Amino acid sequence: MTKHPRPLIPLLSLGLALLAGPTLAAAPGEIDSGNTSWLLISAALVMLMTPGLAFFYAGMVNHKNVVSTLLQNFIALPLIGLLWIIFGYSLVFTENSGFIGGLDNVFLRGLTGQTYTDTGVPMLAFMAFQMMFAIITPALMTGSIAERVNFKAWLVILALWSITVYAPVAHWVWGPGGWIATLGGLDFAGGLVVHITAGFSGLVAALLFGRRVNKDQALPNDIPMIMLGTAMLWFGWFGFNAGSAISSGFLASHAFVTTFIGGAMGGFSWMLVDWLRSGKPSAVGASCGIVAGLVAITPAAGYVTIEAAFIIAAVAGVACSVIAHVVKKISHLDDALDVFACHGIGSLIGAVMTGVFASKAVNPGIAVEGVLVSGETALFQANLVAAIAVAGFSMVATFIIIKLVNIFTPIRVSDEHENKGLDTSLHGEIAKIHA
Repeated sequence: MTKHPRPLIPLLSLGLALLAGPTLAAAPGEIDSGNTSWLLISAALVMLMTPGLAFFYAGMVNHKNVVSTLLQNFIALPLIGLLWIIFGYSLVFTENSGFIGGLDNVFLRGLTGQTYTDTGVPMLAFMAFQMMFAIITPALMTGSIAERVNFKAWLVILALWSITVYAPVAHWVWGPGGWIATLGGLDFAGGLVVHITAGFSGLVAALLFGRRVNKDQALPNDIPMIMLGTAMLWFGWFGFNAGSAISSGFLASHAFVTTFIGGAMGGFSWMLVDWLRSGKPSAVGASCGIVAGLVAITPAAGYVTIEAAFIIAAVAGVACSVIAHVVKKISHLDDALDVFACHGIGSLIGAVMTGVFASKAVNPGIAVEGVLVSGETALFQANLVAAIAVAGFSMVATFIIIKLVNIFTPIRVSDEHENKGLDTSLHGEIAKIHA
């Protein structure tokens, strides 16, 4: 009898596998390559958001402060990334108390070879995805203190804020036994954890740093750069929100679509408000509106219907535009790049409206639906309490951090350095060499 050569066996196996169609999802403890690929791609998309944010902010400042603004954002990647690996992840995702995690997973000890729940995703992939959230969150605050922050002081503020503000709040919402999760609060992808913390902390930072010397002469130096940054942010936001489903499937697809609606509706509604107010549609306004809409849909992306996503983003686009205008024209607050209006107010709208529109038809895993869906008020109340608590805690903690850092090193540059520009006075570099 003629024997088949051994190389034929793998080929036959491959053919049978192809005929059999898609494989079943991995069992608990086994690796699901589809879910793992999706989460790693999402982590890479979220990482892209930090450079996107840097371009978005750098286009809005004076040409003398482009390099400094870029670096203030980029530096979060190595600094916060390393802190997250050393003990940030452990403080958020290790079980300890309702207020902060423990140190069982410092230096990622115990994560190798483990999977995240029953998704078939390696714990290290989940860790990497969450690390990108931790990195971009404090970087958002740079927009509040742009063109006047001492880089040395910013490094210290960045590290302390990540440990004492971001880690506790992330544990409250997403960590095992976190008190907001126990209360019943919902935050799909970071409305509470990322945007309320950064937005309200930015408000305090702007107050403590004071007004820029040349605030009244501040104009965007590069609108194409702003729009490029906006495009990078929107692109990365698909990983931010849809990736938060962890698994690739119906929920990730739904969050992907609501994320697009958030950016589109927010940008269009902000632009219309600008058009009605000034008679001209603004490219910068449309870009800010896209961000505001994305912020607002973030806590709700995997909980609300398509129709509700339209409402949430439209409300955010209008409200954030009006508040940004009021802050600039009436208040003495110098929130240079509208961090409070876009992130603080946008996320507050999104968190509260999650409690209004959350639906089991979208996400069967939720315990209580929104007040307009079921008539129950438990989720609305929980998210309202959570939003107030996170905003209050972030503001108090940020006040203490900045005051403490200012004792040891000035948080603000001198008027001479500010007039000269931070690029040359602090970094000895310029963004462009003009002929």
